[in-house]
Amino acid sequence: MIHSNHTPAIQLSLRAALAAAFAIALAELLRLQFPIYAMISAVVVTDLQPSKARELALPRLAGTVLGAILGAAVCAVLRTKAWEVGTGILAAMLLSHLLRLRDAARVAGYVCGIVLFNFGEHPWLYVFHRTTETALGIGTAILVSLVPKLIRLDEPARQNS
Repeated sequence: MIHSNHTPAIQLSLRAALAAAFAIALAELLRLQFPIYAMISAVVVTDLQPSKARELALPRLAGTVLGAILGAAVCAVLRTKAWEVGTGILAAMLLSHLLRLRDAARVAGYVCGIVLFNFGEHPWLYVFHRTTETALGIGTAILVSLVPKLIRLDEPARQNS
């Protein structure tokens, strides 16, 4: 057992690195368009508390879908420039809160921003790919959260009074 003030940082870093590596490997195996989005979502979703990562998986997936759909819908109506991207992020995050998906807000914002900023000629196809890659990253973070902590803090010895 290791006793250190750095143990939580090591645990979180190790979990995020493993989730990211698995996400990239799976995305490449599946020949997904941009494995980087699987990696990003794996790192963002990873939490020091495994139960917290699992608890937030569905809200974060909902945020992915919400942000992607909103981003594609805005693409259909507006030419996206910096202000439209910012407005889309704002709308996705506020809509998440209105739908009582508070834990989905940041993911909804960043996915919406990615879609608006870089959708290409086919926003709905782009949305499908980004949602798939992001969901893959979330999934790998959840799988890694199922692995028990490999490093545990030593409990201070109790003194007998």
